[in-house]
Amino acid sequence: MEIISWILIGASAVELIFLLILFWFFSRLKRSESLLNELQANQERLLAKLDINSQLEQELMESFDDRQHELMQLDSQLEERIQELKRLLSEAKGVTRSPGLLREIITSGFKAGRSKTELAKSTNLSIDEVSLILSKNNLY
Repeated sequence: MEIISWILIGASAVELIFLLILFWFFSRLKRSESLLNELQANQERLLAKLDINSQLEQELMESFDDRQHELMQLDSQLEERIQELKRLLSEAKGVTRSPGLLREIITSGFKAGRSKTELAKSTNLSIDEVSLILSKNNLY
């Protein structure tokens, strides 16, 4: 074999090696491209999920604000009710200690058969005071 044949065989071998390297490079490039496409698709899905999450968070914050406002209104209504109930309690205490009501309680209780001692305990009066009220009403 002559030198030209060896040069031709060597050049063909080098071309074959280059061709194999080229196929290997393009297969790697194809895999990289598919991975890149997959990453882009994943990124788009992630962005869509983040968008949905931000919308949900916004809705939660709006409903939280609404509930907070409702709670503040309920709190003010409760404070008004507390003041009203305190006023009514003080009025009721005044009414229960009124002489007319005590006289009515004692006379109706005595007519119902309760003793002077029981009436004195229930009205926080002494037995003498109960006797005095009964005697003024001619029930003694």
